[in-house]
This record gives sequence, C-alpha cells and structure tokens, in this order.
Amino acid sequence: MVTIKDIAEMAKVSRSTVSRVLNNSGYVSEDARMRVEKVIEETKYTPSQHAKSLRTKKTKIVGVILPTIQTETSSKIVTGLGKEFSKLGYEILLANTNLNREKEMEYLDLLKVRRVDGIVLIATNTEPKLLEKINEINVPLVMVGQSIDGVMSVTYDDYHASRELTSLLIDKGHERIAFIGVDETDQAVGMRKKGFLHEMAAHQLEVSEAWLEKGIFDIESGHVAIEKILSNSRSSNKIPTALIAVTDRLAIGAISYLKKQGIHVPEDMAVAGFGASEIAQYLDPPLTTVDFQNEKAGEQAAIQLINYMHSKNHSEKIVLDYRLIERTSI
Repeated sequence: MVTIKDIAEMAKVSRSTVSRVLNNSGYVSEDARMRVEKVIEETKYTPSQHAKSLRTKKTKIVGVILPTIQTETSSKIVTGLGKEFSKLGYEILLANTNLNREKEMEYLDLLKVRRVDGIVLIATNTEPKLLEKINEINVPLVMVGQSIDGVMSVTYDDYHASRELTSLLIDKGHERIAFIGVDETDQAVGMRKKGFLHEMAAHQLEVSEAWLEKGIFDIESGHVAIEKILSNSRSSNKIPTALIAVTDRLAIGAISYLKKQGIHVPEDMAVAGFGASEIAQYLDPPLTTVDFQNEKAGEQAAIQLINYMHSKNHSEKIVLDYRLIERTSI
C-alpha cells in the first residue's frame, strides 16, 4: 500500500509538502505540486479516511440516534439524511435506542467519544436533562421531530394537522370522537392531542375521559387501547363513532381489534391516523392519515447540520408543512 512517505520519496519532496498538496493548504511551488500530483495519479493513491481525520480533526461521520429502527418514520428520515450527507462524502453511524431514554443519553456520550462531526437526534422527549446532555457534549446537533429552545431543530406542524383531521371527522357528522395518544413527554405527539381537544372545544363537543387512551409506538398497543375505550364507554352508554390515533401503527392495531369484534370501519366507527405509512393505503378500508414528509425532514436536517458544521447560514427552527390524505376509513 502506497503511503505519504512513498509519495514524498518518489516526488523528491518532503512529507509535509505532500500533505500540503493533499489538503490544498500552505505554500507549495508549482514544480513540486506538479511532481506530487503526477506521482499520486500514477500510483492511484487515495488517502485513508483515518489519516485524513487525524490531519483535519474531522471524521466525515455523522451519528444518527433514532428511537426505533422498525418504523417507516425513522426509515424515511434516515433515507433523507443519507441523500444529503452522501453528497459531501459523510457516512452515517446509526444508534437505535429502542425507545430507551437512558440509551439516548448514553449514545450522545458515545458519539462524542467516537469523534463524529455532528449528530442528528430523532428525539422522543424534551426533558431538561436531555438539554443538559446536549450542552455538555458540545457537538453540532440537530433534533428531528421535537424542539428545545437553543437547539437546532426540524419539526412538524402536529397541532394544526390534528385540528384539521379532527375538523374533517366533525364535518362527516361525528360528535363522539375517541383518541389514542402516547406518553406526553413526547411533546410533538402531545401537540396532536392538544390540537384534537382544541378543535373539539371549538365545536362545543364533549370529550369523555372514557374515550382517551395511551399506547406506545406499536400495533399491539392500538389493539389494547381501543379495547379499553370501548369497555369504558359501554358503562356510560356513550360509544364513540370515530377514532383518531397518533400513529398509523396504533390505528392499524385498533382496526384489527374492531374487525375481530364485528365492528365495521367506517360504517360503525371511522378511523384515522398520522404518518402516511406505506401499508396505510393497502388496508381494507384504506386508512385516512397525515403525511408529514419524513424524508424531506431528513433532507432538511442534514442540510442545516452541514451548514452549521461548515459555519454557513442555517435555520435554528424549521417547521415543515403536512398533507392530509383522506381515504375511505372515515
């Protein structure tokens, strides 16, 4: 394998001269530059990334911390990140927390030790200790999906998307609408609940506690949540005619349970979700959902982080628009 030392000997220059040519820095005479470049071309020499990182203090690696690798949301965001980072030769190092917030903290420390140039955090919470850790590691970082003051972020308009989806169901004649959320330390998804409650209040419609349940980000918990909602509602004889779930996966779990109980969608209960997952359009009936353009979110996060790392203009906060996809599940 050809080394810088070999290049220097063949070009009859010092190793520091070869280094200046490779990094395009410092003065090198035209004659010396031509000799070095000729040897590089003849030997097909490519500097190793490790050697380059030692010289430039840059690794060309970006860490990406994601809550779960199993969802389409994460997959689409990472696809968008990859598109932009690859343009400048950055590699991505993935860290999957499996929804474990302690792991989130551990990975922030680990990525700092690995000397990544920057971090993309697809976060599920905005707790104060998370901000403390971000400030402590002092690595360029952008959050996706959540927003904390003082941290660069790319988020979605969860609140207005939820209001519009709720309004659509009300326009369809539904007055008793159930809601499946998640732990509200997930501030962004919590905004979907807030939007739902505000739109119901704007139409002077009651929201019974029996119609509100929480799950986690999987299909099974949607199944469990709607079972609880129906069980609690029967005692008050106020059974909801529609359901909003904060993710498509929760909505899919709910539809599965309803079908097993002989409750028809949408005739007996309308169902809608968030996320525009690929499978949503192939359900029977196809699921009404909100498209948050996750791939675009990844692209924007990468662009802002690259600009920040290269001391270029960047946006502290980006809020992406959404698209409501109405299908026959409502």
